[in-house]
This record gives sequence, structure tokens and C-alpha cells, in this order.
Amino acid sequence: MTGFSDIDHRHMAEALLLAEQGAFTTKPNPMVGCVIAHGPAVVGRGWHARAGEPHAEALALREAGGRASGATAYVTLEPCAHFGRTPPCADALVAAGVTRVVAALKDPFHAVSGRGFTALQAAGIAVEHGLMATEAEWMNRGFLMRARQGRPWVRVKMAMSLDGRTALASGESKWITGEAARADVQRYRARASAVLTGLGTALADNPRLTARLPEGEACVPPMRVVLDHHGALPKDGHLLDGEAPTVVAHADDIIPDYGPTVEGFAVRRIDGHLDLLAVLAQLATRQINEVQVEAGATLAGALLRAGLVDELLLYVAPVVLGDRGRALFAGIELASMEDRFGFERMGVHAFDDGDLRLTYRRNT
Repeated sequence: MTGFSDIDHRHMAEALLLAEQGAFTTKPNPMVGCVIAHGPAVVGRGWHARAGEPHAEALALREAGGRASGATAYVTLEPCAHFGRTPPCADALVAAGVTRVVAALKDPFHAVSGRGFTALQAAGIAVEHGLMATEAEWMNRGFLMRARQGRPWVRVKMAMSLDGRTALASGESKWITGEAARADVQRYRARASAVLTGLGTALADNPRLTARLPEGEACVPPMRVVLDHHGALPKDGHLLDGEAPTVVAHADDIIPDYGPTVEGFAVRRIDGHLDLLAVLAQLATRQINEVQVEAGATLAGALLRAGLVDELLLYVAPVVLGDRGRALFAGIELASMEDRFGFERMGVHAFDDGDLRLTYRRNT
């Protein structure tokens, strides 16, 4: 965006890097970073680590002390102007004597949504926003989706061969990719608010779907979500072991018993299957920002057909599984090229053992 200086860009880039440090722990809150500076000289830095703890602006102001007076505050999201579990950041910036605030994004959350900017401007502080907005949008894509559309961001993770197969015809899939790629998946789980799978995967693989990070790294454990339209999820499976929070979505015409440690909720059926948008809406009420889907081709295909795949996280191994192997998406029948599903590449990462991670965002 024009109108911002090289110094502005430099400070906002640092604020974004600070914000990313909370990727595993801030949920359900957004990741936010703040830099306070006089020209090129930084006097305060802060990032929001965990819901209920001080916000990025408060921490940056604490470090800056009296040097915040007359400074510019660079923040990756509009400062809040309401009392939640912490005081309003807009009021703190005014009290500190900051004279300019540069934000990457306006906060769409209903309790903020322009009120922070208004409070700052009413106090005579110059307010600008839009600097590095694209980067800030991508970083907080889950929080922004939930605030704007009332559903979480949906990321479908899959591992595949060079010929686009996820498993042998028998269903055997361990392991297509190497250890480095599998460890990388854990980091994406850690940033997700929930990991979702279907009954078929739960029965076939008995997965744990927990985020396992190296020692010394912490995360808010993602909720495990199972789609169980038959009410057939076994009580002795790993997903009901109490190791992490588990929620089961089931059809509204059955009353399953999952035991005292598991929450269930009912949604209607559409053409014999659970209403996927209704499932996501229920998860949004539980403050779920990002859902990582780890399931088979049937659920992945259903989400794609419903227009609910926002991101594809593909791990590609340098192997070939043959034409009898299982495909990525089931139930996709296109009449013409005009009907194809389009995605924009967001990133490529090469692992030392030859595996690739490809990240795509749905075209809008």
C-alpha cells in the first residue's frame, strides 16, 4: 500500500514476526504483535501469548515506559477498545502518549470492529491501517474467517504419492512420507484449534490426533472432532481416551452414548450425510478458528464439493503407488474444465529426504 515508508514496513514486518510466536498458544484469540518506535529506533516490543494474558500493545508499552510518549505504535491488528479479560489497548496507547498508530488490519470482531480506531482518533492520535495487510490476513486466517463468516477456516491435510495416491487399494498408508514431514504435520496441528476426522478413519486407523511437539514447546491442545453419523464410534478408541478434548458430531435422529468425558452435538442429515456447514457453525460457537481435517477421500471430497476447503496442505513423497491406489478426493465428477476447483499456491517447502510440503489456498 502506498503512503507508508521503508521504516514503517520494517517495523510492521517485525510486529508480524513477533505475532507468529503465539501461533500455538493464542487461540481462540488472534495472533498480535506490536512494535513501538521513534523513527528507526525501537523502544518497545510485545506479542500476545495466551488468552487472558496481556495483549501485545500492553507488553510493548511496558517495555517502552516513558519512551512511548510521542512514538508510533505498529500493531498487526486494530487495538481493542473494550473490557474483556484484559483492559482496552486503545486506552493504554492514549495514556502512554503515543501520537501515531499504524495497524495492518481492522479487527472484524464485533466488540472491536472500528471502535479501537475511533477511540484513538478521538484522542488526537493519527491512525493508519492496511500496511502488510495480506500477510496479516494469512497469519490470522482462522480468527478472521470465524469473525466474518461464522465458521472456522478449513485446512485439509493429506499425504500423497507422485501419482496422487493417498494409500494402496487395501487402505495401507503407513508411511507414505518420512519422519520430517510427519513432524511438520504436528506443528500444523498445534496451530489448529481442532483436528477433524470421519468415522471411517477413526475405525480404520484408531488415531490419537493430538499435537506432539518437541520437548520445551507448548501449545493449547487442539480439540478432536469426529463426524459419527451412525453413532458407532467405539468407546475404547484413542479418540475417547481423554488425552485431549473430544467433540463428536452425530445425526439428530440418533442418541449415542459416548461416555462422560466426551461432548456430543447433533446436526441434521443432508442426502444421508451430516450437514458439514452446520458442523462448522457449531465449532465456531466453541471458538474454533482453524480446523485441520485429517480424513479419507470421502470426507475430503464432501468438503470440497460443499465449497468448504479453504486450504490444502499436501505432503508429496517421491514414490509411486499405482493406478489402484486411493485418490485424494472421492465423489468429484466434473462435466467440463469450467467446473474445476481452483487453488492458489501459498508456499513450497522441501524436506531433506525428498518429500515436499505444498500449501494452497482456495481461489475466491
